[in-house]
Amino acid sequence: MKMAERSPDAQRVFAAAFDKVAEMGLELVDAEMVRDGQNCILRLYIDKPGGVDLEDCSRVSRMIDPIIDHDLQLHRHHFLEVSSPGLERPLKTSRDLARYCGEWVEVTLYRAQDGKKKHQGTLGPSTPEAIALILEDRSERTFLLEQVAKVQRIIRY
Repeated sequence: MKMAERSPDAQRVFAAAFDKVAEMGLELVDAEMVRDGQNCILRLYIDKPGGVDLEDCSRVSRMIDPIIDHDLQLHRHHFLEVSSPGLERPLKTSRDLARYCGEWVEVTLYRAQDGKKKHQGTLGPSTPEAIALILEDRSERTFLLEQVAKVQRIIRY
């Protein structure tokens, strides 16, 4: 997918923390720098089978804070947030697509196809070039990853 790329600082934090977070039995899903008014926030998203809890977030926060300040010398961020990516998380990697194959998702395209940019259905198999979406009428659509802006898990009740 031509997903939005991480900022250089977020990429540095992601690269520095990825293996360390894995050693804690967790997966570092993403890192992003966002502005909220005059504040700059560094957000880390972590996950594990069964979901993360507050203690997981606290452990990662305590581990990464000195790396950010001392090793990477990033002094621009004012706040650090560590959280779960949520149930309706965006799927950003081939690993995500494989993990959530068979789940209900919404695919957002850069340009409309069949008159719409958003398509919902069950995520089918993916390749390095494309993903399959099985619609409610059981028909299958294939989207080239270069056409896909976002794939997001959707919880249906």
